[in-house]
Amino acid sequence: MGNFKKILVLENEIEARLLESILKERGIPHLIRSYYDSAYDGIFQAQKGWGHLEAPEEFEDEIKTIYESVKS
Repeated sequence: MGNFKKILVLENEIEARLLESILKERGIPHLIRSYYDSAYDGIFQAQKGWGHLEAPEEFEDEIKTIYESVKS
């Protein structure tokens, strides 16, 4: 497996948790990072999105396909 890279930006926590459960079910390694910072009261989430998903590059296309199906 390759190094983890930023695959996509997530819009909210519900979307993040749903995608996380699907990826776990399929055995796809991933990491979800929230942009929330209590010191700034979440200001970065309003500017940059809720957070982002990182995964090995070889899973990028599969993850993006799953993400599009979740969004529709």
